[in-house]
Amino acid sequence: MTIQTATNKVAAGARSLADDVLQSAQDAVQTTRSVANDSLDKAENKVRALRREADPAIDDLAARAQELASRSIDYAADASARARRQVQEVADATSKYVAEQPGKSILIAAGVGALTASLILMASRRRAY
Repeated sequence: MTIQTATNKVAAGARSLADDVLQSAQDAVQTTRSVANDSLDKAENKVRALRREADPAIDDLAARAQELASRSIDYAADASARARRQVQEVADATSKYVAEQPGKSILIAAGVGALTASLILMASRRRAY
């Protein structure tokens, strides 16, 4: 065998080995792509399934929040109406008392006014010192 023939055989073997390595690498890349695509498809399906499960829960929470807000508004309106009625009842009772007892009403008003003025004066004197 000549050196040329041996060199050609070695070169052919090297080419064959390089082709085999290249083919193996391409197969590995294709397999990796395939596995990655399958994994992404599975993940996408899981996300869609989770979204389908979460949507009713989110809708339920939104409905409950809306119901709670509605009840709170109704409660606040009722409390406001009760307070208005109570203030009106006190105003009516006060008006009736003043109409029935005008002298006592004036004395009570004067006493409350004097007490308020005294408290204001005492508070302002304490601040001055």
